[in-house]
Amino acid sequence: MSTEKTPLTYAEAGVDISAGNALIDRIGPAAARTARPGVMAGLGGFGALFDPKAAGFVDPVLVAATDGVGTKLRIAIDTGIVDTVGIDLVAMCVNDLVCQGAEPLFFLDYFATGKLDPATAAQVVEGIAEGCAQAGCALIGGETAEMPGMYGAGDFDLAGFAVGAMERGTALPAGVAAGSVILGLSSDGLHSNGFSLVRRVAEREGLDWGATAPFFDGPLGSALLTPTRLYVRPLLAALQAGGLQAAAHITGGGLTENLPRVLPDGLGAEIDLGAWTLPPVFAWLSEAGRLEQAELLKTFNAGIGMVLVIAPERAEALAAELSAAGEGVHVIGQVTEGAGVRYSGSLA
Repeated sequence: MSTEKTPLTYAEAGVDISAGNALIDRIGPAAARTARPGVMAGLGGFGALFDPKAAGFVDPVLVAATDGVGTKLRIAIDTGIVDTVGIDLVAMCVNDLVCQGAEPLFFLDYFATGKLDPATAAQVVEGIAEGCAQAGCALIGGETAEMPGMYGAGDFDLAGFAVGAMERGTALPAGVAAGSVILGLSSDGLHSNGFSLVRRVAEREGLDWGATAPFFDGPLGSALLTPTRLYVRPLLAALQAGGLQAAAHITGGGLTENLPRVLPDGLGAEIDLGAWTLPPVFAWLSEAGRLEQAELLKTFNAGIGMVLVIAPERAEALAAELSAAGEGVHVIGQVTEGAGVRYSGSLA
């Protein structure tokens, strides 16, 4: 016995191509405002084209980085505040690039969801464009993946891909030696690491995202979504000024694991934990989560989002220039003989 079957469509299976096209139309102006020298083609092609020589490079070495936002996205989705996680996405990639001595040139994003909501996706991508504009790199491509059955209702995930360039022979780290001065640049809060622990602390304290934050005059969710600080422009200026020997983006692993990545074999660092004041969000996490100092320093940035290693004779001048550019600058230690990071004092 035969049963009549109606024709199936991709839309009935859960994928709406027209919604994706509508999203591309909406985000076009946001991407266009990130255009910079070197861009050869915008959105819509099978690939994105960029000419490093048109961007001013003579003998460029390309540098690439990729990252995501992690479980900070859970808070953004739950609160509906999705307009800043795109900045986080860009920052997590380009802050790494500039640590190599590279200037970020262009960025591509990957947005994946179960059912595409063009309005939500547009807010996210517009945030990505804002991050790109702040970093001076072009948003020249990306992918929107609608995958029914792979994500819960309203959920989405993000990944980012940044490409930068530097002139051959100018890579960091370079010239790091015992006695080099270590500067710490202030973070804008948690940035995009440690949120699985943050969510656990909030749960144990009985706080939802709409509750008043114990460390901030406003809702907890919005306070925790403060975007990752972009350090690209001040670091490029420091490179141009001379004296910058190394830079370490303080992400997962904290000072404890990220600073040694830019130190030569046999060298370590002494860090004075009393050289800066622990921001309120970290003080709350430490107290509410009963976190040991070692845990705080290894999981979070603890108020220092970027570390710079500076030639001693240039440290004072570069610190002044960075301060004048709006960075919170702290002299937090020096490079020493012997591997590892050694701490003195305590976070307060």
